[in-house]
Amino acid sequence: MSLDFTAVDFETANGFRGSPCSIGLVRVRDGVEVDAHYATMRPPQGFDRFDPANVAVHGISAEQVADRPRFAELFAEISAFVGEDVLVAHNAAFDIEVFRSALEVSGMSSPGLSAWCTVQLSREVLALDSHALPSAAAAAGHELRHHHHALDDARACAAVAVHIAARRGTDDLDGLAGSLGLQTHDLPRWQGRPARESRATRQVRTMGPIFDARRITVPDDQLPDLMRWQDEGKNLPPAVGADPAHPLHGQHLVFTGGLGVARGEAKRLVAAHGARTSSRVTAGTTMLVVGDGAVGEELASVSSDVREADGVLGGEAEAPVLLDGPLASNKARDALRRLAGGQPIRLLSEPELAELLGEAWPIARDLAD
Repeated sequence: MSLDFTAVDFETANGFRGSPCSIGLVRVRDGVEVDAHYATMRPPQGFDRFDPANVAVHGISAEQVADRPRFAELFAEISAFVGEDVLVAHNAAFDIEVFRSALEVSGMSSPGLSAWCTVQLSREVLALDSHALPSAAAAAGHELRHHHHALDDARACAAVAVHIAARRGTDDLDGLAGSLGLQTHDLPRWQGRPARESRATRQVRTMGPIFDARRITVPDDQLPDLMRWQDEGKNLPPAVGADPAHPLHGQHLVFTGGLGVARGEAKRLVAAHGARTSSRVTAGTTMLVVGDGAVGEELASVSSDVREADGVLGGEAEAPVLLDGPLASNKARDALRRLAGGQPIRLLSEPELAELLGEAWPIARDLAD
């Protein structure tokens, strides 16, 4: 056995995972770096608007990559560099999702990839106050000088993986991760287009041209960051004088998962239409708004399955349907348990909420353009 892998890191233009603007790759053989590759790029067309918040982090602007190839044009050389290697990334779920969403919105086939996560490995092996890349790299004896430069971050990630393997006295990364109960983060293989797109891509497709550099439909400060945990925001009282005929009037809403707008703003909008909001599901909850790309038809199907299931769920029992993605959250599970017990709760997707709010919803949804 030998310690062979390729470390990877992406930087993105905006809050959508499928907007890579740079990539760093470091090939490791027998625990030693033998080659590296760095490229800047234009993100896939239609998803290539640069958010100033992202630019402030990594320093790459639209002007700097204006003459660079797009992700789709560079993917062949990226794939050739990786070859048959297993990948290693610090927060591998993110980097695999960048590959997946960028391939999806580019209309490309996927070769299939697998990645081990050095954040997870660090948590299992290294006793650190923080397992962020600078801290993990320092513990590995590696100086990370330019954090958020994709190549420097990939090199630091490689150093962390090599250090952890040495600490455990092994050159079998697969065996080490497996012994710790860890699993790879996998990019499925597909030809043409995937049978089902990722949640991140499904969510962004409901938002119209918000990330399209050719059309500025919302100001910079309203661009959503779909990769961050959303702050709950304030639960405002229902607006006095709201139209009692509006479908949200008198409803009691709870939100789970990422939305295209700040959760606090969504709460303000529904309160303005006479709804009450809470930060947890209660006996009074009548609607659960499910973000993270949830689809209305799927939510309706799950609700129907729960209603038709035998028995009433209680305590810590799981819902009688397969739950994953946004429906795996504690709020969603609680709502489904209550639904199974007879409480009338409607599961609502973000596009369905936007339809109820009409022009009040701040994200443009002109999908025909």
